[in-house]
Amino acid sequence: MLLSIIIPARDEEGCVRGTLLTLVSALQKAVIPYEILVVDDGSSDSTAEIVSAISQDHPEIRLLKNTGAHGFGMAIRYGLQYYKGDCVAIFMADASDSPQDLVRYYHVIQQGYDCAFGSRFVKGGAVVDYPAGKLVLNRLANLFIKVLLNVPYNDFTNAFKCYRREVIDHLQPLISPHFNLTVEMPLKAIVRRFSFAVIPITWTNRKAGLSKLKIKEMGSRYLFIVLYLWLEKSLSRGDYHALARPGSIIPQVKPEVR
Repeated sequence: MLLSIIIPARDEEGCVRGTLLTLVSALQKAVIPYEILVVDDGSSDSTAEIVSAISQDHPEIRLLKNTGAHGFGMAIRYGLQYYKGDCVAIFMADASDSPQDLVRYYHVIQQGYDCAFGSRFVKGGAVVDYPAGKLVLNRLANLFIKVLLNVPYNDFTNAFKCYRREVIDHLQPLISPHFNLTVEMPLKAIVRRFSFAVIPITWTNRKAGLSKLKIKEMGSRYLFIVLYLWLEKSLSRGDYHALARPGSIIPQVKPEVR
């Protein structure tokens, strides 16, 4: 089963090299067939040149340049047009995500689940150097989503997740151009009744570069996506639900997150 990893990157020259090399090492050690698509989202620094140089020694790494409209969500959507894998994970260029957690995601998909979600806020999960203000807003936003849609999950806003190809196909069209895509993808998968498992993961704040997330700009965009999917769940009468397939597992959360 080929694992594709999409890494959106904009002005990440300070960390993209380390992220890629650490990721390659973990995947090779775990003997996982993979490809890595780094989507350069209009960088003004040497991000693209660094990725291109690394790809010379690691042909599994491909550099894509998003020549259309820019934005975190647009970069991921661009990468989703070109991946070849049986499953695909979104991974951050700033080394905030753990390669070991990605290996665990892959094994979750191998077990038969449609989606592998992580949570930083369950037993075994952790955050390192998370800004206090953002942490409070994060927990409030995720609680709001969880309660509004009655979903047994508490970390929608983290982009780091993994999906089978058929899930990605069934989520189209994706409409979020910015960080609200991090909510649209998992919430749409859950609303459309794809199976998922949740594992504890670790998140570490970036050591180089600047965060691209601007909370003041994103509040209304997150709310739009949440309400859009609440309406789908409430009013669509199952029109968009995934078709059952042999071996499909009923949506559930592993006991460790309860």
